[in-house]
Amino acid sequence: LPAPGGAAAGGRCRKRRAYDMVHYGHSNQLRQARAMGDYLIVGVHTDEEIAKHKGPPVFTQEERYKMVQAIKWVDEIAPGAPYVTTLETLDKYSCDFCVHGDDITLTIDGKDTYEEVKTAGRYRECKRTQGVSTTDLVGRMLLMTKAHHSNIDEDLDYRKHTDNFGKGPKGHSPWTGVSQFLQTSQKIIQFASGKEPQPGDTIIYVAGAFDLFHVGHVDFLEKVHQLAEKPYIIAGLHFDQEVNRYKGKNYPIMNIHERTLSVLACRYVSEVVIGAPYAVTADLLDHFRVTLVCHGMTEVVPDKDGSDPYEEPKQRGIFQLVDSGSNLTTDLIVQRIIKNRLEFEARNQKKEAKELAVLEAMRRLEEEKH
Repeated sequence: LPAPGGAAAGGRCRKRRAYDMVHYGHSNQLRQARAMGDYLIVGVHTDEEIAKHKGPPVFTQEERYKMVQAIKWVDEIAPGAPYVTTLETLDKYSCDFCVHGDDITLTIDGKDTYEEVKTAGRYRECKRTQGVSTTDLVGRMLLMTKAHHSNIDEDLDYRKHTDNFGKGPKGHSPWTGVSQFLQTSQKIIQFASGKEPQPGDTIIYVAGAFDLFHVGHVDFLEKVHQLAEKPYIIAGLHFDQEVNRYKGKNYPIMNIHERTLSVLACRYVSEVVIGAPYAVTADLLDHFRVTLVCHGMTEVVPDKDGSDPYEEPKQRGIFQLVDSGSNLTTDLIVQRIIKNRLEFEARNQKKEAKELAVLEAMRRLEEEKH
């Protein structure tokens, strides 16, 4: 084990979170944590633990276990991890240290859940990804605005939402608050595998919105991955306006930049086409040397001209429907959120209030020092 005050480079590290509504912000923290050691174990809480300390979870614990395991930087998950991380837990999994983001996590009575491991010098921190939080995503669903789409001017309702959603009466927490996500080429490079298809690989193309990347998507991609001995899966992501055309309402909930990172973080995906054409064209199939095109059991909406977007791969005899065995869709997730709307709003306000109380206590300590 490392000496107090620091963790041994290249050791086993452990990450612990609720991982409710897993998004690219969580994936980015896991990427950073994995880079600090050789083996990453991720502790995921039970429904009961989350409900006690945070409020109603969006996904079931089984769904969350599967989602986290599908993130490519995760070596192992620890199901039913305790909400408060102790030295006993780290020793149980032979972990040198644990990692958390630079946001704070508090118990139901307002205590830092990492206090014990921090004191023992077995705690490391990684940067929180700006511009995304579960709070913001829930807000987008409830607000029914399209302002989060790329290339759409921000409207007044959304600006009001980003100012107020989850905001307590005394101010705004930097951890729960909402900010704009700014995509960079560096972030895409960090998430991308960078691997080219190799001789003997079966190049499989799948396309869709992949909105609020969830366990239904994971089940589908896992099944597609099992279709070949050496699969190289390319996911085509449609632009926001295209998704809105065939999904309607305020879909997609995540814009094209956010969806790109979410899909790239999945261990079954080798490459992403950002802004793929809705119709799977001959040019696309030839360019990527695609040998198989797959679609799930969801409805295929015709293209703008009424044609079948999969007409070309069907004519070539390379189209295959894949049953994921999961009935979870983005629509169902949004329905869960709306059903629990009041509970979610109360959860966000409570979380904000606790964080603000800690900030105030930290400010007072600094004043006393000076």
